[in-house]
Amino acid sequence: MGRANAGKTTILQRVCNTTDQPEIFNGKGEKVDVALVQGSLARGYHNIEDELIFQSNPGFVFHDSCGFEAGSGVQFDKMKKFVMDRANTLQLDERIHAIWYCIPMTDSHRMVTAGEAKFFNECDTGHVPVIVLLTKADILELEAVEELEDQGLSVDDAGRVADIEKDILNNHTAKLKDWLKEKRFPPHDYLSLGGMEQQDADCAPLLTCTANALSEEGLQQLLISTQQSNLELCIELAILQSLKKYMNWKTEMIDPTTLSVMLSQWFPYC
Repeated sequence: MGRANAGKTTILQRVCNTTDQPEIFNGKGEKVDVALVQGSLARGYHNIEDELIFQSNPGFVFHDSCGFEAGSGVQFDKMKKFVMDRANTLQLDERIHAIWYCIPMTDSHRMVTAGEAKFFNECDTGHVPVIVLLTKADILELEAVEELEDQGLSVDDAGRVADIEKDILNNHTAKLKDWLKEKRFPPHDYLSLGGMEQQDADCAPLLTCTANALSEEGLQQLLISTQQSNLELCIELAILQSLKKYMNWKTEMIDPTTLSVMLSQWFPYC
């Protein structure tokens, strides 16, 4: 979810390790001719019922929200109904598991618009976690350089620029949290993302944050195993979650056979 030009499609491409555009399928599973909707896609308007699937990793099914930030009550109501229906459905192939809400740092002067305020005040997503992604965070480097120049200091010190950039990001994030924590349904977590336009961008923080936000271990395993491209992440989550479970059992000895079964559940593709 999020505004037009918030970098949503780019994030999905990095998660699926591709530069291709997604194939689009309607609610009946019929492929949609992208050429027919290209104008709407370019403006950031999508039918939220449509499924976006990348052939590089068809295990993920994405939905993209319409541009309700433009003030359309009809679009907002349609989005709200979709989210609440899909969050509570008993049909496993229709259920949504997590929501990434993108807020671009290119709009850091207006991080919370009427669209965000309306969503976090009115949309009860139940057990489905909403994670706010602060996208295009690398744009803050320019703000850091400008701040140094205003102070009459040299911008040649990369470490100083990085420190100021980090401070700016922390300040923006703190303000955003203060605004959204007062809403009826605040987000579950926050994560800043920069450099997503690079093909080798690291999506591990996004996947780890999302896995930690999910309430069921089975969903965590589905997410981590479906991403396929980061074996280290599978190993990390497998060990952490398995050892945590053993500690909760308060057993004095770790049975190797039981442990091996628990670990192998995180690697269904191997």
